[in-house]
Amino acid sequence: MSAGGHLSVLLGEAVDALAVRPDGVYVDGTFGRGGHCRAILAQLGPAGRVVAFDRDPQAVAAGDFIQDARLTLVHERFGAMGDALERLGVERLDGVLLDLGVSSPQLDDATRGMSFRFDAPLDMRMDTTRGPTVAQWLAEASVDQIREVLKDYGEERFAHAIAKAIAAARTGGLVATTGQLAQIVEKAVRTREPGQHPATRSFQALRIFINQELEELSLGLAAAAQRLGPGGRLVVISFHSLEDRIVKRFMRDAARPAQVPARLPLRANELPQPTMRLVGRAVRPSEDEVRTNPRARSAVMRVCERVGAQP
Repeated sequence: MSAGGHLSVLLGEAVDALAVRPDGVYVDGTFGRGGHCRAILAQLGPAGRVVAFDRDPQAVAAGDFIQDARLTLVHERFGAMGDALERLGVERLDGVLLDLGVSSPQLDDATRGMSFRFDAPLDMRMDTTRGPTVAQWLAEASVDQIREVLKDYGEERFAHAIAKAIAAARTGGLVATTGQLAQIVEKAVRTREPGQHPATRSFQALRIFINQELEELSLGLAAAAQRLGPGGRLVVISFHSLEDRIVKRFMRDAARPAQVPARLPLRANELPQPTMRLVGRAVRPSEDEVRTNPRARSAVMRVCERVGAQP
């Protein structure tokens, strides 16, 4: 367990999948509370280096407990790692780890507004220093915009009914707290899966949207692949189907030969080669890990490795 009571999911499996080289340069794209990062540092030699990113200022502040000259911690989203690495003079990487989604400290801190377990300001931003809160966005968004977010990012069957209910509720004032939103959704949703709160999908959708999590994932995957040297590993841990779908498609496409016109006269050795190869199959937490950390239940890890010469 790392600082802040956060259990890093698939800790051993993820670091093993990176195949850490003692003198390698690695990116931890989601520092959190440093669990994966410390495990990577433990396998590095004196010449190794980790550049860790996190958009959450509280996570960056928590990183002060790691006193290690081999670690550079950057307050930035991992989708912008390309520019940040360029500023740091890092040209080639030996591995990138992305542990997606929301962290336990973010969920358990009522002031962040990530969970309907607490009645708190409806914020949900991972980076509390920039961008609108969910409450601010809901105050301005149209019914159609709210519906699209709930449907696209939460796969919510009752997206239209919930969007109309939110719009009706805000005529009496700002929908400003998690408790208000949860009550609005609960009244609008007619049925729900057993054991799931009616507001679960709506909260997930709004959090993903306000933080642009799927867009950042696509940017981060591309930036990581561009920076990886031959043999470098990309390891991604996802927590819901929307994330995993993007990761799976990205790795699958990168591992396929580029398509060329069927009648183009090329020899076999002249055909464009894949930039990645898939490493093993998708990995899920063991039953023991899920018992210890129920939030690991939905996690899935995928791995690919850079092949050939770096462009």
